[in-house]
Amino acid sequence: MIPLRLFGKPWTWSWLAAFIVWFLTIMVTLGASTLGLSQAALTFAAFSVIVGIGQMFVITLGPGNIDLSVPATMTLSGTVALKLMNVENSMILPGLLVVIVIGFIVGLCNYALIKALRIPPIIATLSMSFIVQSAAIWTNRGLRIKPPSVLAEFTTSNTLGAPNVAIVALLISILAWFLLEKTIYGRWISAIGQSMPAARMAGIPVDGTRFVTYLFCAVLASVAGYLLACFSGGAALNMGSEYLLMSIAVVVIGGTAVAGGDSNVPGIWGASLFMFLVVSMLNTYGLGAGIRLIMTGLIIISVIMLAGGRRFGMR
Repeated sequence: MIPLRLFGKPWTWSWLAAFIVWFLTIMVTLGASTLGLSQAALTFAAFSVIVGIGQMFVITLGPGNIDLSVPATMTLSGTVALKLMNVENSMILPGLLVVIVIGFIVGLCNYALIKALRIPPIIATLSMSFIVQSAAIWTNRGLRIKPPSVLAEFTTSNTLGAPNVAIVALLISILAWFLLEKTIYGRWISAIGQSMPAARMAGIPVDGTRFVTYLFCAVLASVAGYLLACFSGGAALNMGSEYLLMSIAVVVIGGTAVAGGDSNVPGIWGASLFMFLVVSMLNTYGLGAGIRLIMTGLIIISVIMLAGGRRFGMR
């Protein structure tokens, strides 16, 4: 009975898919890369988890809600933080605080465009992404400053066999789960995603809830950029580009309803691991970059169609 109940959970399938791909990959190497592959998967999945959780909160608000400024926010925060810290360990905390402030500003501007100009979120956040990316280009100016040694060591090291960045992502995941499942804020965003007019009639502060959600998403994107820049040894202008599609894909593959009103934190982890392991498996099997991209895209499209059809059918 327990396995049957588990298969009824939307997050089960992303974890099952991740395990199958992981198993197929280590079969090729006869188990020689099991530990290394597992740690690498947890490390790189952690960044997708952080940005994916923020995107999940926004998507839960209902159809049309999506944040396309995530990659630019990651780039700007990583660039500004490294320049501010200037390789000095004593500036780690100020750098983190500045990153959080950047996230607040981007989230504020995103929702200001949505509310004041009454334009769709996808257009508002896309417009904001151009502004943020321009600021990142102006700030970067071709420089690649290294992170402080303590922070570089932290982001590339393990604790009891678990990557530190994965532990940070896990703590953020626990916070996200608590907000969604144990607070009135979580009930508010679910209600808004199910029906915004009904939520307004029920007295839910729709505008305030949406505003906080876009702030939360931007702050998580900033934190992810901060960690990624330190992990990578410097900030690059394209460092966040792959996380636009990734942040959306892990949300949908993880079991969150594309129609809104239903979120899934455990599924974000399964989907993030799955996305990394798919690329690793295709690399292991010697497939070219073009084939990898095509197959990855087909997988994402298929899951979006299946998940979207299932959710809409339930309504």
